[in-house]
Amino acid sequence: MNHPGTPRPDRVRPTSLAELAARLGAEAPDPGEVRGPGEATGITHDSRAVRPGDVYAALPGARFHGADFAAQAADLGAAAILTDPAGAERAAATGLPVLIVPDPRGRMGQLAAEIYGHPGRDLLQIGITGTSGKTTTAYLIEGGLRGAGHRTGLIGTVEMRIDDERIKSERTTPEATDLQALFAVMRERGVESVAMEVSSHALVLGRVDGCVFDVAVFNNLSPEHMEFHSGMEDYFQAKARLFTPERSKTGVVNFDDEYGRRLVAEATVPVTTFSAEGHPDADWRAEDVEVGSHGSTFTAIGPKGERVRAEAPLPGPFNVANTLAAIVTLAVAGIDPHTAADGIAAVPGVPGRLERVEAGQPYLAVVDYAHKTDAVESVLRSLRKVTKGKVHIVLGCGGDRDKTKRGPMGAAAARLADTAVLTSDNPRGEDPLAILAAMLAGAAEVPIHERGEVLVNADRASAIAAAVALAQDDDTVLVAGKGHEQGQDIAGVVRAFDDRQVLREAIERSLRQEPGREPGHEHRHENNSQG
Repeated sequence: MNHPGTPRPDRVRPTSLAELAARLGAEAPDPGEVRGPGEATGITHDSRAVRPGDVYAALPGARFHGADFAAQAADLGAAAILTDPAGAERAAATGLPVLIVPDPRGRMGQLAAEIYGHPGRDLLQIGITGTSGKTTTAYLIEGGLRGAGHRTGLIGTVEMRIDDERIKSERTTPEATDLQALFAVMRERGVESVAMEVSSHALVLGRVDGCVFDVAVFNNLSPEHMEFHSGMEDYFQAKARLFTPERSKTGVVNFDDEYGRRLVAEATVPVTTFSAEGHPDADWRAEDVEVGSHGSTFTAIGPKGERVRAEAPLPGPFNVANTLAAIVTLAVAGIDPHTAADGIAAVPGVPGRLERVEAGQPYLAVVDYAHKTDAVESVLRSLRKVTKGKVHIVLGCGGDRDKTKRGPMGAAAARLADTAVLTSDNPRGEDPLAILAAMLAGAAEVPIHERGEVLVNADRASAIAAAVALAQDDDTVLVAGKGHEQGQDIAGVVRAFDDRQVLREAIERSLRQEPGREPGHEHRHENNSQG
């Protein structure tokens, strides 16, 4: 959704409607229809966000056509309307000039780039795609850029950052009209480089139209968004669009992933490969890996014999891969890899990604966004390696999303944790108990001698408290699935709910109730958002 608060640049060189029509190959507006100067200074696809001088992109939708809201756009000062033949009559009824093209969504990004003066060309643009690790890799790349002295931008699932200003994200990749405006604001404020997540939805729906990334990064691919894609092949093809000359200049690809190896063969831009597993055929590889509970260390070996001592600031083997991806990406972008590695090592953490919650407890407590089977398995295996005691997981599945992953996620939690507390995630419009029943059925398929204790508690706060009550010295409590999210959607009502805060409060309560485990002076109340 585009909101009136979406950042816009302060200064835009007006573009004549005749020039925009020529760019689109559309019929130029009749001079008699033009109100005012006949120039555009912005573009939006949300009639509520129109500012004077905007082109309003009236797009066909599932339930409504954007042309239904053309009058609202006109009242707010739109200079013209971009639409398709189906919306032309309603758009024309406003008396505004109408630019008609067969596929307005497909032209909107390029038009936005044109109106804002192609701001992306003045930024080092790095786009990260893949199923898992996009957010973490984007933060690590941004840390490396900052370490190299760059003023940076960040666009992704958790937030958008323009230098030090933070803006809450509505989706992983903004709509094309918002994205180009955001680039223009970054350029205006002196930002030099931007790291951004690029979702498969963004590639299919044209949100990155008008962008050519300097470096495109591929982390991995595993089943997700199967309610949107027809299957894994469709999902792969969506991601592969990023590695074409229309979308990027060069690519960085994970050689350890089977889809990554396929992408190396099929990409139509030059590709540099990396392997956290140390594969000798990769251009860059990790050696001397030492995994710890707070992070890992390794040596990145480059194609010219470079040896870069690196530190992954988050635990888990997959964060070795994310860190190596960031170092290689920055090296490909022309930044000294040693400087990049130092900047990455200094990243204080990533919101909701293996984020530690400290309240003076004698065990590890972490919150992670893992919300698909592969991610749950990966994070549990990683935590098992650094946990002396038992591992307890709290996990749910989202409603109105891919139903096929519920059983496998329940099974993964039951098989790999000592205790799995199955609970609600964001049930949305579904019955929470029906979702839990599917997860429990998956857990029940794990042979009894291979599974840990499985508990079911539909109330998420109560489930978190139950896991905390079980934790002993040197155990790990993992609350998975929601990560950085600040709310829980139950039957269409979103109530405030932050796993990090709920987990901290549960730990503090448990410590008060057990005098023998009362924390000492080291007890900390600081906000652990690690942004």
